[in-house]
Amino acid sequence: MPSYLHKLLRMRMEGRSHVSTTELAEYMGIEQIVVRKDIALTGISGRRRIGYEVNELITYIKEYLGWNGRITATLLGAGALGSAILGYDEFQVYGLYIESAFDNDPEKIGRVIRGREIYNIATIGQRLSYSPPDIAIICVPTAQAQEVADQVVAAGIKYIWNFSNITLKVPNGVIVQREVIAGGLATLTVKMKNDKAGIYQKIE
Repeated sequence: MPSYLHKLLRMRMEGRSHVSTTELAEYMGIEQIVVRKDIALTGISGRRRIGYEVNELITYIKEYLGWNGRITATLLGAGALGSAILGYDEFQVYGLYIESAFDNDPEKIGRVIRGREIYNIATIGQRLSYSPPDIAIICVPTAQAQEVADQVVAAGIKYIWNFSNITLKVPNGVIVQREVIAGGLATLTVKMKNDKAGIYQKIE
């Protein structure tokens, strides 16, 4: 869905009013039937030989993904990865706004990185408990991740996007999405190895 949305937003900027499943399938490199099934999940109906109205399809996809409102977030760990995430401007296109950032490095605390002042991670409870954001984005080293997760849960945050290389233990009712960056690299390198060996194997 995010890939469809990216294409549709570009089309809207180009002044396009309608899109067909054929065009989306070619862009994604997948079968038209897959595109039709995906789009059907949003509840929108297309018109034969005309396709889908671009603005309407954007709205339906955003509603399906829960991106039609403002999603607030805080970021924990303003190192290389965390700073890159802070600088990713397209999050706002999807309704995600990182409103605060924390770190425990004295050299970072008090600095402004990518437009956000970096606060002391020890003050999470003090700063966030009165009005917790929707999501906590955890980018701290593995050794600190569980402690930081405990702190954000105590501050009332129920949804965690975890970039640390650890499976977090959280109470019932708290939802964690773990991102394993090495997973994408592993998929690519296996494809590369098989290609060099003359072996075709479709790996998603």
